[in-house]
Amino acid sequence: MPSSEFEDTMPAGANLAEELERARVAWLYFVGGQTQQEIAERMNITRLKVNKIIGQVRDTGKVQIRVSLPLSDCIDLAERVSARYGLVESVVVPDVTDYLEQKRVIGEAAGMLASSLINGQDMGVGIGSGRTLSYAVRALTAKLRPTSWVVGLTGGVTSGSSTNTFEVATAFARSLGVECHYLTAPIYCANPESRNAVLLNEELTDVLARTEIADIGLVSCGPLSHDTSLTQIRVVKDHLDAILNLGAVGEFMGCFLDYQGRPVDHFLNESTIALPPDKLKIKPISVLVSGGTDKIPIIRAILRAGYVNRLVTNESVARALLQGPR
Repeated sequence: MPSSEFEDTMPAGANLAEELERARVAWLYFVGGQTQQEIAERMNITRLKVNKIIGQVRDTGKVQIRVSLPLSDCIDLAERVSARYGLVESVVVPDVTDYLEQKRVIGEAAGMLASSLINGQDMGVGIGSGRTLSYAVRALTAKLRPTSWVVGLTGGVTSGSSTNTFEVATAFARSLGVECHYLTAPIYCANPESRNAVLLNEELTDVLARTEIADIGLVSCGPLSHDTSLTQIRVVKDHLDAILNLGAVGEFMGCFLDYQGRPVDHFLNESTIALPPDKLKIKPISVLVSGGTDKIPIIRAILRAGYVNRLVTNESVARALLQGPR
């Protein structure tokens, strides 16, 4: 069985989507030992296309004793992360030095994955917030049936930007050609009583119910540094030290989690307008789209708790997830 080898750069002018697909097919066939039919079913492509890719790889001499395609090491990391955390699927992209470029590469890989999962379906699509998810729209090629819809999974932050859940959900809905539903409220209320008062609005509770029945959830997560858009919200900023002292390692759809993925005992976790993490856990398809070494603790916590069944991240995060205790 051939082994895999990673090359630092893709060929000049290479398309990331095509190279990722070629590398995945090559790894699964030549290293993973799967049949063409198994690969076609797993990747939601035709067996003819699998056969064509394998032929192209052979013809170009990329497979001799080993697979030397770019990204093959990422495929290997993805398989190992999936096995360790019981995920249906993982996608690992190369590390990129530039902070925003890293987010773009992760986001676009997530868009490719989402396209393969939802194309032609009649379904509800739940979308979180964040810059990485905003890049996913660029790589969406799927279209949904007209009766499908998109819903934002969290309330909004008070300062508007292209990474706010309203804008990200709108961009997804526009690309997919379907209607969009919004949790038109702040992600945090002042206290649980205020949250209960807000939810007296029937239209808002209807949208919150829609977040629960969405078939797929595409979400991100964040660290608890003092310079994120979430930690700049006044009620969070005022209580951030207390949240950290309770053992929180990050936030996930507005919920502050400890290293095991358990919500910390703080009133803000009872004051959010968002889909609770436990509800995401029961969705047929749930994808965490996040990378960067500052997010390793919260990504690991989310995977430990089993909130998602798919992951899109970068190499250094994947390697860290494979080290130490699960």
